[in-house]
Amino acid sequence: MKIALIAHDKKKDDMINFTIAYKDILMDHTLYATGTTGSKINEATNLSINLLQSGPLGGDQQIGALIAENELDLVLFFRDPLTAQPHEPDVSALMRLCDVYQIPLATNLASAELFIKSLERGDLDWRRIIDERESENK
Repeated sequence: MKIALIAHDKKKDDMINFTIAYKDILMDHTLYATGTTGSKINEATNLSINLLQSGPLGGDQQIGALIAENELDLVLFFRDPLTAQPHEPDVSALMRLCDVYQIPLATNLASAELFIKSLERGDLDWRRIIDERESENK
């Protein structure tokens, strides 16, 4: 599975702790992350991460492009709902794309834990079936 990891500044520690806790699950998947978040995760876990731009510098839009190209299966986006974000339109667009393309989106630690446990059990294998069908039709 191809998983995006994104965290607003005040949620980066939560994301780092999450990836440390679930490193054994995440290491079996292809990971993408916005710049600062991905660098910090890599420092803490040594997980292999495809680094994109920082969120405000276009990283959210890069994640959105991956979604639109069916290159992502799951987005874990630890948002800070109490702090105004200068790139809020990009955040809203990313969330809308997840809805349009049926990409599971966790926006907090609680939902991310549900998704990661589901991933471990194989509950998200339907994404692989979709990927295989689309590959056959190309």
